[in-house]
Amino acid sequence: MELRDAIDQITTIRSQLAATEHLKSLRAIPVALSGVLAIAAAIAQTLWLENPIDYPRRYLMLWCGAAVISGVLAAVVVTRRTFRCPGELSAANAWLAVRQFAPSLVVGAIVTWFVVDRIPHLLWILPGLWQLLFGLGNLAAHRLLPAPAFFVGVTFVATGTCCLWFGELALDPWAMGLPFAAGQLALASILWWHHERPQSSLLPSAESQR
Repeated sequence: MELRDAIDQITTIRSQLAATEHLKSLRAIPVALSGVLAIAAAIAQTLWLENPIDYPRRYLMLWCGAAVISGVLAAVVVTRRTFRCPGELSAANAWLAVRQFAPSLVVGAIVTWFVVDRIPHLLWILPGLWQLLFGLGNLAAHRLLPAPAFFVGVTFVATGTCCLWFGELALDPWAMGLPFAAGQLALASILWWHHERPQSSLLPSAESQR
């Protein structure tokens, strides 16, 4: 029993340490690419899908496809960098981020299936719900990210609320494209500034101190 208690305590301590560390394995490039993909999806909808409510599955395929590609890119980068880092804290950190963000993704998938399969005439509620759930996922995991990332999550909640208020106008391609592009590019900038910018830019040079 003492050995089991010791293992449980070590696991708890490791989880607490992971919760206080930033998720440095998430890099700016895949996050920025997800913002670019949002712009590409909005352009594709403009050219290919004039009236989404008549073709809900095409709308779903377009935006969920962009989301899946973005998620896979981020997951690959996080996984590769996690395996490259020595020790187990980075792995615990990445797993904690997955557990915090996953519930919003699962709920989003359930809601998306229900709307498209049962009430496709209410397709317009999806952009707002997607942004709300994505914002909640960001807020749930914000302690693992630099502090300004909190406001990115708040912004997604705000834009999602606006989309619900707009009604069918939320099916405009840029009602999805602009918030996700702006939010993800802003998050990419935050990650770069806090984790990736050259160390020489963080400290003044010897000449500037003289």
